[in-house]
Amino acid sequence: MSIQRHDLLAHFDALLQPERFKDYGPNGLQVEGRGEIARIVSGVTASRALIDAAIAARADAVFVHHGLFWRGMDGRITGWMKERLQRLLAHDINLFAYHLPLDAHAELGNNAQLGRVLGWQADQRFGEQELGFAAPAAFAGAADLAAHVRAALGRGVTLVAPEGARPIRRVAWCTGGAQGFFESAIAAGADAFITGEISEPQTHLARETGVAFIAAGHHATERYGAPAVAAHAARQLGLEHQFIDIDNPA
Repeated sequence: MSIQRHDLLAHFDALLQPERFKDYGPNGLQVEGRGEIARIVSGVTASRALIDAAIAARADAVFVHHGLFWRGMDGRITGWMKERLQRLLAHDINLFAYHLPLDAHAELGNNAQLGRVLGWQADQRFGEQELGFAAPAAFAGAADLAAHVRAALGRGVTLVAPEGARPIRRVAWCTGGAQGFFESAIAAGADAFITGEISEPQTHLARETGVAFIAAGHHATERYGAPAVAAHAARQLGLEHQFIDIDNPA
């Protein structure tokens, strides 16, 4: 089966509601390809490696979290941007990208899906545009929580824990580069906060507030939303879908 490009775009927009968000780049169709779509490849970032893999998979469309265009970027089509666009256009492949709307979706988004992988069901939202999620938890301390996250995601994590053994009864998380949400997580009553990255100030805040901070990788925490949304669309619309995870240590 196949679907027209504009119908697939309407499906994604209805599901993710990009009009609700103030974002850093355009959500939706970023590169127009062929009009009829039967096969979708999903991935985290519209890198050259993912595009090449989509070409090899004979995809009609690529669905990602990190697209090609961001606010304030250089608008010239040269170098790496030319290489990515050239491949998409030469093979007539559509590129769909949803950033904050994909983080925020209550069931299929990056945060909801990370919670599923870690075994938590959010009962609270917090932070700017309610992108942060929080849930009850039961860990003896931050080290046990970090070990749980490490095992679930299959990669090392960075843990900054306050002195003393404080039980973890409530966790908060926001995928990707959401270290700036740490103070909002603290205000929301979290005993620990999980995101993808850590910056210098968060170390001091964790030590001074008694709330643990875990950086589990930008890519590693955002591997789950794009395939969940694309697979959901494929099931509903009778399309083929394949998730391709391009390894990224970040």
